[in-house]
Amino acid sequence: MRKGPSWFNITSIALGLAFLYLPIVILVIYSFNASRLVAVWGGWSTRWYVELIHDQAMLDAAWVTLRIAFVSATAATVLGTLAALALVRFGRFRGRLLFSGMIYAPLVMPEVITGLSLLLLFVAVDVDRGFWTITIAHTTLTMCFVTVVVQARLVDFDRSLEEAAMDLGCPPLKTFLTVTLPLIAPAIASGFVLAFTLSLDDLILASFTTGPGATTLPIRIYSEVRLGVKPEVNAVCTILIAVVAIGIIAASLVYAHSSFLQKMKFILNWFVMGLGIVNSLVDWIFLPFKGLFQWVTRAGRQPSSIPSSQD
Repeated sequence: MRKGPSWFNITSIALGLAFLYLPIVILVIYSFNASRLVAVWGGWSTRWYVELIHDQAMLDAAWVTLRIAFVSATAATVLGTLAALALVRFGRFRGRLLFSGMIYAPLVMPEVITGLSLLLLFVAVDVDRGFWTITIAHTTLTMCFVTVVVQARLVDFDRSLEEAAMDLGCPPLKTFLTVTLPLIAPAIASGFVLAFTLSLDDLILASFTTGPGATTLPIRIYSEVRLGVKPEVNAVCTILIAVVAIGIIAASLVYAHSSFLQKMKFILNWFVMGLGIVNSLVDWIFLPFKGLFQWVTRAGRQPSSIPSSQD
């Protein structure tokens, strides 16, 4: 029987990876193109990165996008965590089906419908569209993703840890802050990163809910691409790819470093435990000799009751 992957599997994987990553590689290479024409190679140059630094409109759009992503991801993380706690810890309360349906609806609803609904809502309540309307729209979209991630962690959570803490006199709020929250923190962090990424990449919701002075980076890039691809767009995309790559590498290094520290901590704990066992064995073995030595010492220190020959 033949073992290992076949040539067909290897070729399929290679073609799939090339289809996914070859356009990204071409984009990164052409971001260093000296020619103004995107499809014509004119030599290596960092000209478009220099021009990008002086493009105030593009920098303002990037700053607005980062602010919206951070605020919406923070709000979505808080609301999504509370929603996950309600769905997992409160049992089958009245209105649970409606509540869960409203939470999960943005997952399956097309973004065009969600964006149009939010646009009609903002127009009906006479709200000026801008920074905060985009933030509300992104929070509505990303909160459901945070809820799913945190809920999956809470379902497998060991409730006996909380019960043990409360049996020892810890109040419920302090139990949540000191026991539950640290254990579900990785899921909350994952939800925050997912929400931040979705907000950073969104174009449809931002197009419906944007206003004057709130042009995000995807809207800016899309508007410039419609007029013709500029080499500055390649430079912006390359910077975003570099930031994502650096983040992935940093996370991998932190994970590897934490694994190393956990291994060293495990070895150190066993070493200390071994020293304690050896110390106990030594005390147990030499305990009779220690008692005999103490008895002999006390006997030597006591004054003799036998009269002296001089008396």
